[in-house]
Amino acid sequence: MSVLARTILVRFIAGIVMLAVISAAIFFAVDLLPGDVARAVLGNAASSEALEAFRIKMGLDQPSVVRFGLWVWGVLHGDLGTSITTHEPVTKAISFRLENTLALAGMASLISVPIALFLGIGAALRQGTAFDRIASLVTLGAISMPEFFVAYVLVALFALQWPLFPPISTFSPDSTFLDHVRILVLPSVTLAFAVVAHMMRMIRAAIIDVLDQPYMAMAELKGVPLRVRILRHALPNAIAPIINVIVVNLAYLIVGVVVVEVIFVYPGLGQLLIDSVTQRDLPVVQAGGLIFAGLYLFLNTVADVVAIAFNPRLRFPR
Repeated sequence: MSVLARTILVRFIAGIVMLAVISAAIFFAVDLLPGDVARAVLGNAASSEALEAFRIKMGLDQPSVVRFGLWVWGVLHGDLGTSITTHEPVTKAISFRLENTLALAGMASLISVPIALFLGIGAALRQGTAFDRIASLVTLGAISMPEFFVAYVLVALFALQWPLFPPISTFSPDSTFLDHVRILVLPSVTLAFAVVAHMMRMIRAAIIDVLDQPYMAMAELKGVPLRVRILRHALPNAIAPIINVIVVNLAYLIVGVVVVEVIFVYPGLGQLLIDSVTQRDLPVVQAGGLIFAGLYLFLNTVADVVAIAFNPRLRFPR
């Protein structure tokens, strides 16, 4: 079995185990929260008979271990359960929200990846110059600022001081495509802020590592122009770590949207997850956590596979 196939197999098995552990941790953590789910849904005026009937209908009268086992059995058969609060299938409840979250992460990646490539490659080619120092200083400051601070600053500047974009990212039925883009700008920039900083620094390090290789010095001694050295020698050899960094940060963009969605009241999966935890809607919380964990593990596996595919030393170890 090749290294690539073995890596995929090992990551797949490890991913299944991790998803099981994460699902169990989420289930029992939410189940231990104080309060009565039935009373929270039906209200304080509900009779004891109505509360008991609700518990039996939703399976809340059964032990936690039994309910978790039934949920796992349903997931294995493609059934994520039924929402306790809305009584609709969980798949239907999260499909629209998942699309919104992926759209937000996609727009954030369209902003962050080109900027990070430009700054990272530019800083690596101009080591020690003012451009390199300023780019490194700005990215270091960006990494140090939490997302909620960046979000509030952007809202204060571009939604209140200069009302270019809406401060709350909510959709209306008659919203056009351009309206959707305007709504996504501030949360996308917030997400991209820290991601650009991390990607830029890693891309810069990858390019510098390639530029310090002996074959780059030999190409320079042979009189190969700088542009040819960069395009034909440096970038192809640095593409694996660059893609690896980009994919890992894309995983962060998807699972790191929770805080941003809450701040901007964006109707995504992260916002739904927070609301469901508050309402003790365990099936929705389980499904949301499973999706976030699955996407994160999948993208990290893709990053490892890409690194091995582009690096012969990893594909054919001695």
